[in-house]
Amino acid sequence: MDVLSPLEKKLLIALEKNKGRISPEKSGMELVKTMNSASWLQSKGLVEVEEKLISEYELTEEGKKFLEEGLPEKSLFKDKEKEKIGEIENRMGKKDAKIAIGWAKRKGWCEIKVENGEKYVVITEKGKKEIERKQEEEKALEKISEGDFEIDEEILKILKRRGAIREKEKVKRIIFLTEKGWEVVKSGIEIKEEISQLTHEIIRSGEWKNKNFRRYDVRAFSPSINIGKPHPLSQLMEKIRKIFSEMGFKEIKGNYVESCFWNMDALFIPQDHPARDMQDTFYCNKPEKVDVDETLIKKISGIHENGGETGSKGWRYSFRMEESKKALLRTHTTVNTIRYLFMNPNPPAKVFSIERVFRRENIDSTHLPEFHQIEGIVYEKDANFCMLKGILKEFYNRMGFEKIRFRPSYFPYTEPSLEIEVMWMDKWIELGGAGIFRPEVTYPFGVKEPVLAWGLGLERIAMIMLGLNDIRKLYFSDIEWLRELPLL
Repeated sequence: MDVLSPLEKKLLIALEKNKGRISPEKSGMELVKTMNSASWLQSKGLVEVEEKLISEYELTEEGKKFLEEGLPEKSLFKDKEKEKIGEIENRMGKKDAKIAIGWAKRKGWCEIKVENGEKYVVITEKGKKEIERKQEEEKALEKISEGDFEIDEEILKILKRRGAIREKEKVKRIIFLTEKGWEVVKSGIEIKEEISQLTHEIIRSGEWKNKNFRRYDVRAFSPSINIGKPHPLSQLMEKIRKIFSEMGFKEIKGNYVESCFWNMDALFIPQDHPARDMQDTFYCNKPEKVDVDETLIKKISGIHENGGETGSKGWRYSFRMEESKKALLRTHTTVNTIRYLFMNPNPPAKVFSIERVFRRENIDSTHLPEFHQIEGIVYEKDANFCMLKGILKEFYNRMGFEKIRFRPSYFPYTEPSLEIEVMWMDKWIELGGAGIFRPEVTYPFGVKEPVLAWGLGLERIAMIMLGLNDIRKLYFSDIEWLRELPLL
């Protein structure tokens, strides 16, 4: 009893008066104070809080209109037993007339008859009786407006179908005394003025001499302090930046909007490749085209058509220059590295980027139309495939992955190519692709030495490190989840 605060005592008294059970709204205290007191008492084993999800309803604008003006089917008959449909439409408006006639006919209040080529709405005997009575829907609307939701399920379904109400879910809480709580309550609760916090004013005035001090309970419940911290994806990006920087890499950035030339053609992706379809790529209307140096386009077109001087046979098709100028949202960040090579053709170079890319993907647990790619290249004399595998293995080891393996793969712009997999939860998971740029990619830009390149998925790494099975969780504004996450 000595360690209970005045608010806890007030809640216990309220519970005693209400036979040991009470909703927070009826405690006689502010809701925040009630729930705080309940949490403290719960930590001491004196109360429990029962929670359940319930459905409540509120009137829509249509529902308010029904409540004020009555149901439209009741206003269908204006002292007439039959009326032309055209006249009803003129009086009520086509939309409202259609709704009113539809519901009146469904309820058996009217019939549609044709006389002399004209359609009439004719009231039935049932309709004459019912339009004078208050309908169940109207009674339900009145109850909902007053906060009473004890309504027949069928009537609720009708009102929902008519757009008169909307459902909202609410957590209903009941606080109740435990056996230990009843023992404390029965022993008698006295609320008296106590000092819970000693200040210099109280000491100086001597007031403390005549006051009671509340005992300090070191085992009492203490709310957690949620400090601000970066989003887990931001934390992960910073960690990756640090790793690559420590390995001697420099970060580069690019643009969201690119030309097909830099995004596809320069990387030896044929113009009839499925990745270029509108089903896979976001093309832009404004700007529709992006200017590209025509000399460069001619160089690349020769590579595509016949391989140029690379020793390759190319793709053997007629290259379309206008296709190169189409604007799109970049589909990978390899567009950054190929442009960097064009601007810096002389080795050595070690660069990386972590940026957003865009693809026409259906949103599901493993795919998003917008995501991040970790891109990088190493360009130096005698660079080779073993060096590429060593760099990737070192990167993933520093990220915390111990078991790593490589599988042969195919990409249009690298040869040889590989995919990287890591062991996680006893399963091999693919995290990205890599390889050595083909001569068809590097030759037109005067790049003579081998270029090691890779593209890795950021969100997939995040899912593994955070134990997620749904990629969408990374972008939900779930404050509780974000607060509970430890720093990476």
